[in-house]
Amino acid sequence: MSQAVYGCTVAAGTEPDSVLLPGHDVPLGRFATVRRLLPQQRLRMVGAWCFVDHFGPDDVSGRPGMQVPPHPHTGLQTVTWLVDGEIEHRDSLGSVQPIVPGQLNLMSSGYGIAHSEWSAPDHPAALHGLQLWLALPGPARHGEARFEHHAQLPVIHDGDLTTTVVVGDLGPVRSPAGVYTPVVGAELVLTASGRHRIEVDPSFEHAVLVMSGTARVADADLAPGSLLYLGRGRSQLPVEAREPTRLFLLGGEPFEEPLVMWWNFVGASHEEIVQARQDWQQGRRFGSVAGCGAAPLPAPAMPSVRLKPRDRQGRTI
Repeated sequence: MSQAVYGCTVAAGTEPDSVLLPGHDVPLGRFATVRRLLPQQRLRMVGAWCFVDHFGPDDVSGRPGMQVPPHPHTGLQTVTWLVDGEIEHRDSLGSVQPIVPGQLNLMSSGYGIAHSEWSAPDHPAALHGLQLWLALPGPARHGEARFEHHAQLPVIHDGDLTTTVVVGDLGPVRSPAGVYTPVVGAELVLTASGRHRIEVDPSFEHAVLVMSGTARVADADLAPGSLLYLGRGRSQLPVEAREPTRLFLLGGEPFEEPLVMWWNFVGASHEEIVQARQDWQQGRRFGSVAGCGAAPLPAPAMPSVRLKPRDRQGRTI
């Protein structure tokens, strides 16, 4: 049984279906614009994946690059994946970790953490990557924060296709990253034109985005700027590259807990979000990020309406 997106809901179908969802540009700080692919009105989550930003490829020579001052998170894990460039991560646990292409930074907020993401003055000329969030299930949302850096990740070679399992499981291959729900996040790099079939878990829902190049995936033509939602029920994913191409595969068991997502917070209720905002504004809970000279980001004003929990299909609860 698969799922497909119709209108603003995810509905069951008899065959695996897919839908191509366009992203939109969002300013990030003063110096960067990102392409936001998730959440969207028509699709809030893919498994536990609840947020996907694709940035670059940008020429940042003579420019500041990534400059995101200290800011808070609750109820989620951040996954940072670079293709080009270098970013320094600092957080309120005291972690200081530069990240470069092919390595993984994974930060679990638990009940609360703050961090900054900053390009050094002598940063590389190019910047290109992904920032993704995984929603945490109930107990982990109220747990302790932690940070992991993985310099080496499992890689699968199949001719001109190289697959890096960044998070979770892909077939028999497992990433060392610590996650709280069954998921997969994998980079697929095709160095030449050709056809491949990727073995995937039919109990997962999946989505694919293109970081560079073009490809045909499950009979859909893909280029950077959109997210292809693939539903559930697939055991194989046909991929045809027409040039050197870099894809990113997302998937996971459908996340069934209703959530409130606002600014940098993920919670179960309006009250949780209000409390997190108050704690950040008043210097409680999240700690401070040492060594970052920028002032912490102030939280925006709360909306005038009550925030309602929504399920994975975007329906209010």
